[in-house]
Amino acid sequence: MASAAAVAPVPEGARVTICEVGPRDGFQIEAAFIPTDKKIEIVNALFAAGLRHMQVTSFVSPRAVPQLADAEAVLAGIDRPEGAVITALIPNLRGAERAAGAGVDAVHTVVSASQTHNLKNVNRTIDASLRDFEAVCEMLIRAGVKIEGGIATAFGCPFEGVVPPEQVAKIAKRYQELGATSVGLGDTTGMATPSTVCAAVQAIRAEAPGLGIGLHFHNTRGVGLACVMTGLAEGVTHYDASVGGLGGCPFAAGATGNICTEDLVYLLNESGYDTGVDLEKMIEAAKLTQGVIGRELPGQVIKSGPRLRRYDPGLTATAAG
Repeated sequence: MASAAAVAPVPEGARVTICEVGPRDGFQIEAAFIPTDKKIEIVNALFAAGLRHMQVTSFVSPRAVPQLADAEAVLAGIDRPEGAVITALIPNLRGAERAAGAGVDAVHTVVSASQTHNLKNVNRTIDASLRDFEAVCEMLIRAGVKIEGGIATAFGCPFEGVVPPEQVAKIAKRYQELGATSVGLGDTTGMATPSTVCAAVQAIRAEAPGLGIGLHFHNTRGVGLACVMTGLAEGVTHYDASVGGLGGCPFAAGATGNICTEDLVYLLNESGYDTGVDLEKMIEAAKLTQGVIGRELPGQVIKSGPRLRRYDPGLTATAAG
């Protein structure tokens, strides 16, 4: 089994891309419908913080995910800054057609590395899902829309347990054959560990050389950011994260929120990486989101702010005695 790589010094000017997935992955499981204008306000605040890659919504059946029934309206209402890459998740050909019609730059498809989870998630076998994506990818290539191949339960399955990295690599190779420019490895229920991250990344590079790799971690067991550090050591520079730590799959037992965007920005900035994101503005966007959601979110940096934030000692109690 592959072991976690040692963390190497950060090259000067090293850039890491953060894809904000909160407006899709975060909002999809909220019980109370988030008004369309509030979704647009949050997306615009995230762009204002400097984020330039964002998974804004999903073109799925409103019956399956009613929270995202306003996908077209949200995309039509947001302010797209120059250089922004707008993506959306799609489950099938109909979703791909809607996404292309709405003007997205890329679509994110999803198939699970676990047979059981794929059946629960989309009621299809893995092979059937990949066959379905043949027509999807052909249409998207004709439309000039990039394809990001998503692999859920890439580091473990809540129903089957261990997911062999060879299975993940096999799916990644098929995505590459279908025309995907990159593949995103989804840690659907937070089962990733540094060793499983190394194994999956190395297996894909051996099986599908040249295919871009992105990592999508959840913080279910508190090691999401540790897995990011492992990914960085493996040379991966694309990470998904969700504002405030929102998120979780509605079709996976035990799923909790994604790694938190502002926490990830803090970690990367403090580690010497260039993210292009203003941490203070990111915290403002997280507080806006928290207000809209109506409960305290699990992110940490939102509570304490940047490391070097200064406080007035006159406003802090002095120990007696």
